[in-house]
Amino acid sequence: MAQQIVLGQYVPGSSPLHKLDPRTKLITAIVMMILILSSYKVTSLAVLGVFVLTLIWLSKLKFSLIIRTIRPILILLIFAFFFNLFSGSGEVLFSVSFITIRLDGLINAFIITFRLIMLVLATSILITLTTTPTLIADSIERLLSPLKIVRFPVHEIAMMMSIALRFVPTLLDEMQKIMKAQSSRGADYDTGSALRRARGFVSILVPLFVSAFRRADDLATAMESRCYRGGKGRTRLKIMEFSYRDLIFSLFVIVVSTAVYILPLVFPAD
Repeated sequence: MAQQIVLGQYVPGSSPLHKLDPRTKLITAIVMMILILSSYKVTSLAVLGVFVLTLIWLSKLKFSLIIRTIRPILILLIFAFFFNLFSGSGEVLFSVSFITIRLDGLINAFIITFRLIMLVLATSILITLTTTPTLIADSIERLLSPLKIVRFPVHEIAMMMSIALRFVPTLLDEMQKIMKAQSSRGADYDTGSALRRARGFVSILVPLFVSAFRRADDLATAMESRCYRGGKGRTRLKIMEFSYRDLIFSLFVIVVSTAVYILPLVFPAD
C-alpha cells in the first residue's frame, strides 16, 4: 500500500525542480492554487494544464508515479463530477425518468474535475514529490519568520507540519503490516456488506491508532532526551539560497499567471 499511495512521499532526484529553492516551489504552489481555484475559462485552464505538464517534464519523474497521487481523491473526483453533472438549466442532452443531463452541467462537471486534478498534481509535484519534509518545514519557517514579531509560534507550526508529512508513509507501512498480521489471523475486512467491512476495519484502525500514539510518545521522548528546546539557536544542515534557476522559474510563473488572466480577455468567446 505504501508503494501504491505516494501522498507525502519524497522521491529523490536531480531534476531542475529538485534543484529549485523550496521557498520558490512553495510560493509557486500557493500561486497555482489561487489561479486554479479562480479560473473558469477554457483558455485559462488550458494554460494551467500546459504549465502542469511542464512541471511533470521538469520533475523527471515517472508519469505513472505522478498519476498515483490522484488515487487518494478518486472518490472525491467521482462525487464532484456527478454532483455537477446533474446541475444546470441549459440544453438537455439526455433525460430518463428523473435523471436529466444538460450541456452546461456536463461542461461544468468536466471543468470542476479538471481543476481538482490540476490542483493535486501541481501541489504534489512542487511540494511533496520533489522536496524533503525537512526543507518544506524550513521554507515555511523562513517565509513566516516576520510573524515572530507578534510572537506567532512559527517554528512550532513548521515542525508539526514536517512531522505530519514525515509520518504519512510510516503510518502507511504500519497499516500494511497490521493488515497482513490480521489476515494471517483470519480477519475478514474486505468481503461482505459495507457494514460488515466497516466492522472488520476496526481490527485495523485500533492497532493503527495505538501504534501512532506510541510513535508520537517515543518521538517526544527522543526530542526531550536530545534537549530539544525549539528553534532558538538551531542550525540547519542545508542552507537555502536563491539561484539563477529560481529567477528563471519565477519569471516563467509570472508569464503563466499573466496569460491566465489576459487570454480570456483576448478570446472572450469561450
